[in-house]
Amino acid sequence: MRTVITGGAGFIGSYLCERFLAEGHEVICLDNMLTGSRRNIDHLLEYQLFKFLERDISEPVKIYGPVDNVLHFASPASPVDYMEFPIQTLKVGSLGTHNALGLAKAKGARFLMASTSEIYGDPEVHPQREEYWGNVNSIGPRSCYDEAKRFSEAITMAYHRYHGMKTRIVRIFNTYGPRMQVNDGRVLPNFINQALSGEPITIYGRGDQTRSFCYVTDLVDGIYRLLNSDYHLPVNLGNPIEITVSQLALEIIEMVGNTNSKVVYRDLPEDDPKRRKPDITKAQSILDWNPTVDRFTGFQKTIEYFRSLR
Repeated sequence: MRTVITGGAGFIGSYLCERFLAEGHEVICLDNMLTGSRRNIDHLLEYQLFKFLERDISEPVKIYGPVDNVLHFASPASPVDYMEFPIQTLKVGSLGTHNALGLAKAKGARFLMASTSEIYGDPEVHPQREEYWGNVNSIGPRSCYDEAKRFSEAITMAYHRYHGMKTRIVRIFNTYGPRMQVNDGRVLPNFINQALSGEPITIYGRGDQTRSFCYVTDLVDGIYRLLNSDYHLPVNLGNPIEITVSQLALEIIEMVGNTNSKVVYRDLPEDDPKRRKPDITKAQSILDWNPTVDRFTGFQKTIEYFRSLR
């Protein structure tokens, strides 16, 4: 099997490269390194079945030879990144998805796109199930990411219906683990780095907003199962165990062991979702998938990774 992974030098993409190599695939990793890192894939370069191409999927890309699978994971994913690169985010979600679909179509390959829980915006339905259409501000500061992913889903479904392609859509909820960027800007890396540095833990809003954290290897297992399923509609993947941001801050402080860390509060960013929890009934029934890594184990591994970078 020969698998192309766009955004393969990113956080989740690099774990996907590892998984498909472990399954015996030849893996072609495409990344323009806008937010990806060579550090994430350096250990894979020794594999004969691994090939890295520094390419921007927003431009047409040629892959010679057969391709069995195309996984489209290229995109800035953290608010810090997509607000810094809004045009690139919109382009990779539109032109990039179009090019990735075109590659899959030309090769007769299966196609899987990385969508996001941001599809649901600041949800009015809880937990979020795949049939919910969302509550999204199409012109807000997060819209470059939200609307890029909504368009990606729309064009993927159009290719499925019009061309009869085998397409898959995964809606990814908060995922964490080693290889996240230090300056990611999302709540977990922020808290860990602030606690390790002895800085105040910054909570935006009152801290009663919730998140649900899934360890990256659990997510990758679900993605692999989805690709090899026969289900073409969107599927939520995430951990349904909900935690408030305030509780998260206390847990990270305790696990880092810096009891001197204080909590400070700042204004909540515009359009920041108040609650985020996946309904994973479809993943459970269709993919026989459940997350298995508890957050204390996952948090500890992530903390040790960030500590190693210091």
